[in-house]
Amino acid sequence: MNDIFNVVILGSGCAGNTAAIYTARANLQPIVFEGHEPGGQLSITTDVENFPGFPEGIMGPELVQNMRKQAERFGAQYRQDRVLHADLSKRPFALELEHGDKVKARTLIIATGASARWLNLPNEQKLIGHGVSSCATCDGFFFRGKKIMVIGGGDSAMEEANFLSRFGSEVALVHRSESFRASKIMLDRVRKNSKISFLTNTVVRDIHDTDKGFVTGVTLHNVLTKETWQRDVDGFFVAIGHIPNTKPFAGQLDLDPDGYIISHGGARTNITGVFHAGDVQDRIYRQAITASGAGCMAAIEAERFLEAEGE
Repeated sequence: MNDIFNVVILGSGCAGNTAAIYTARANLQPIVFEGHEPGGQLSITTDVENFPGFPEGIMGPELVQNMRKQAERFGAQYRQDRVLHADLSKRPFALELEHGDKVKARTLIIATGASARWLNLPNEQKLIGHGVSSCATCDGFFFRGKKIMVIGGGDSAMEEANFLSRFGSEVALVHRSESFRASKIMLDRVRKNSKISFLTNTVVRDIHDTDKGFVTGVTLHNVLTKETWQRDVDGFFVAIGHIPNTKPFAGQLDLDPDGYIISHGGARTNITGVFHAGDVQDRIYRQAITASGAGCMAAIEAERFLEAEGE
């Protein structure tokens, strides 16, 4: 494959799929490279109850699959591949893909998302969506009256713990150190919350589950006293940050110190013809609906850009 496409979309989560729907309906014949995690973070999410239009909720994989079918109906192509290197120095942009193909793009929509940092515990990955989560606003509702644990020591962990205290009967915040990276105002807010307790100098050794695969508890270890014990837990939230998937664009796109794309207004990047969508730029909201909105914005920007060029 060595074709030139009007629109190349990198990523197949809510942002990428929405961009595909809009650009396909504009008859731009986009091609979507699904990336290392086809379907994005929703592909490992069970019930989605906060996406408008689904009063009874919908399974995450079903939602992104429906978006893909909608885009394909209008002519979008999907390929199981991901970009390894991008030359954005001139148009059309040149992309080298993992499977060896090379493609060129008149416009590029980067919707590669941000991957949650995990603890790499033995049972962690298999329990995602079954009591293990990296998004309190996505999954907190499912733990009403339950025992919840949050892992982390930064502002994100404080925000997650505070939010989850609205639902859980108790929230335990676990951090490997005595000191926290969180800002004083966020830390003080958590300390004043009677539902939240602290387990400092503590790490999680493993997560336990039932025969049906739902979280029941954890094994904890105090790094100072060397004590190891078990604690009952229903919800386990990992809040140690995200890693934006922007490595192929480093040194070309403007990125912040953590690797997120810096927006230059709307969905535009610092390079003309390259647009961003979703969690690859959004480090604040990280919701399916905001990612879809960003995908729509990027698609409209790309369409108008090509129209102005007479493409």
